[in-house]
Amino acid sequence: MKRIFTLLLALCLSPALWAAEGMWLPLMLKALQDDMQAHGMKLTAEEIYSVNQSSLKDAIVSFGGFCTGELISDQGLILTNHHCGYGAIQSHSSVQDDLLTNGFWARTKEEEKPNPSLFVTFIVRMEDVTEQVLQGLDPKLSETEREKQVSERIRQISQQATQGTHYKALIKPFFYGNEYYMFVTETYDDVRLVGTPPSSIGKFGGDTDNWMWPRHTGDFSLFRVYAGPDGKPAKYSPNNKPLKPKHHLPVSLEGVQEGDFTMVFGFPGRTQQYLTSHAVKILMEQTNPHRIDIRDKRLEILDRHMKANDTVRIQYASKYASVANYWKKWIGENRGLKQLNTLEEKRAQEQAFQQWAAQDPQRNEQYGKLLARFAELYQQQERVDLANNYHREALLGVELIKLAGTFNALASGSLPAAELSAGNNRFTTALERHFKDYNAAADKDVFVHMLLLYKQQVPQQFQPEPIRKLPTTEAGIRTYADKLYSQSVLASRQKMQEQLSTYDPKKTAARLRKDPGFVLYGAIQEVFEKQIAPVYAATDPELELLYRRYVAGLRQMQQDKLFYPDANSTLRVAYGKVGGYTPQDGVQYLPYTTLEGIMEKEDPSNEEFIVPERLKEIYRTKDYGPYATEDYMPVCFVASNHTTGGNSGSPVIDAKGRLIGLNFDRSWESTMSDVKYSPEICRNIAVDIRYVLLIIDKFAGATHLVEEMTLVDANTTVEIGGEVMGVH
Repeated sequence: MKRIFTLLLALCLSPALWAAEGMWLPLMLKALQDDMQAHGMKLTAEEIYSVNQSSLKDAIVSFGGFCTGELISDQGLILTNHHCGYGAIQSHSSVQDDLLTNGFWARTKEEEKPNPSLFVTFIVRMEDVTEQVLQGLDPKLSETEREKQVSERIRQISQQATQGTHYKALIKPFFYGNEYYMFVTETYDDVRLVGTPPSSIGKFGGDTDNWMWPRHTGDFSLFRVYAGPDGKPAKYSPNNKPLKPKHHLPVSLEGVQEGDFTMVFGFPGRTQQYLTSHAVKILMEQTNPHRIDIRDKRLEILDRHMKANDTVRIQYASKYASVANYWKKWIGENRGLKQLNTLEEKRAQEQAFQQWAAQDPQRNEQYGKLLARFAELYQQQERVDLANNYHREALLGVELIKLAGTFNALASGSLPAAELSAGNNRFTTALERHFKDYNAAADKDVFVHMLLLYKQQVPQQFQPEPIRKLPTTEAGIRTYADKLYSQSVLASRQKMQEQLSTYDPKKTAARLRKDPGFVLYGAIQEVFEKQIAPVYAATDPELELLYRRYVAGLRQMQQDKLFYPDANSTLRVAYGKVGGYTPQDGVQYLPYTTLEGIMEKEDPSNEEFIVPERLKEIYRTKDYGPYATEDYMPVCFVASNHTTGGNSGSPVIDAKGRLIGLNFDRSWESTMSDVKYSPEICRNIAVDIRYVLLIIDKFAGATHLVEEMTLVDANTTVEIGGEVMGVH
């Protein structure tokens, strides 16, 4: 309550400041309610988040732990992004039945496709448990001892909160451990694929348009969550029934206008708004440039192999998209950080902090030496940062090397034989998953160029012995690769299966210790564990302590400023307004795109810009149903909500609590917002819900799914916590 009061006070002191920046815990919304309503929101904080009655939060799920989804019917229908469902869609695809290319629409619930590893998680309630976690802790404790005591208290609090229930409890630190919040959750494991547009719609624009605006992508897919007969979570069973949620989002036909209030509700992954200039300097000048170069080469190689073979194209579609996603993000991030003079602003803030601390002896004692120590610790990390990034991005970017890590317990002899006695153990599962989507020729090509980059860029002291001995020519490394891939069991499904079927801890370990693939992996890990990891192990705990004190000091210094915790995959609300932006001199972007733009981008010779014939027919006949305006058929729009990874699939909700869009990206100019947010430039990108409905209804003919939703228009009263009567 004291923290909430402080936040309220800050709002009162700063009436002109509205929280365009920030990813807010729903618990904080009572303090933000007046500000949100002043900018157009018609809801109360209780209607957004409530423990005592159904609210918007009951329609929001963590989708698979990596994206967000939302309930859009009273029969458990979930809407999320096409790229969030991509792995599940791919798992059901083959050359003969290519769901990625052709799309899929279940005409009945019996046709919906199970996904054994997919789950969704609801937030039942959240609670500030800072006092229980931190009360009485000795401030002089080492970070290791502090973490030990905090972990034990978290275990006890979680156990007490969920005892006798099927719920789980997650307690996470906020503001670097200055505060702690508990999330009581409910997870459902039976999640089935209901519908997906073809990739020509769901990925329209492909990697060319990724992170870009204007955008014309129908990035959505539909799933359904099932429950046991009692409505509780249950493993997959044909007898399970569609979940009846506490709340589902009504779907708006009214559309959006520039200046409209918007709210994004979801599970943003990670932001680092409070990094010091020392960390930002390493990120901008060393980490990002090298990560970009490494992934650039990997993408070039994979693209060549995918274009040459349709089987490889399907096998590597998801992998390629995953590599490309952050490659492009890091390029934009560096550009944005430079454009906003982030490094200079951080240094100016730190100078002001230093001066503020020096003005009071007690503050100087508490905060005066923080920044100097930050500089010392980051200098230590900078010495190994290059090797660390090449280890993660180049060496572990090779699938054979990653597989060696998965199965290293076999080579070390540390795996008890009993763990392999069952036919369907984690190792056989991992092996099948790996080789299902594996091409040795493509991987070997990546191997050659990653080792070449490692030799060229990483100081010799960090080079594993087998790599250090290699020539510095591509031809020389390729000779080594040919030998390794022909001899190592890691390159062969059959040979790896034999290792599992004949496993004996001593004999198998003796064999694998001589295998060239495991030998290379062992040498790589030895360098990492002896020279790289110890530096982070020695510096990270102290950096955590320094950030805890630094952020506490910043909040003390700037008591009239609103502070929000960094994203950490917990449920958050961001709010902003629909609006275009000016990313550079002479360029002005509109806030929306239309079907006309899809036709303008069409390029039958480029798979990223192919337009399906059925969509062209809809465009020619203007068969838009109730989903178009008088002037155009909307496709996407942008708003100033502060988002990041994990917000993919998040609902974009209007002032009345109605679904108006589906968040799927940020503009390229916004990718620096994990470190530095700018309300003038940063824009989240959403597919307009009316385009989603058009594709489901008119394109796919899956009208039964639209009829399952609650469609509302401008004249419909939305009653949060009660029954919503829709229009069809």
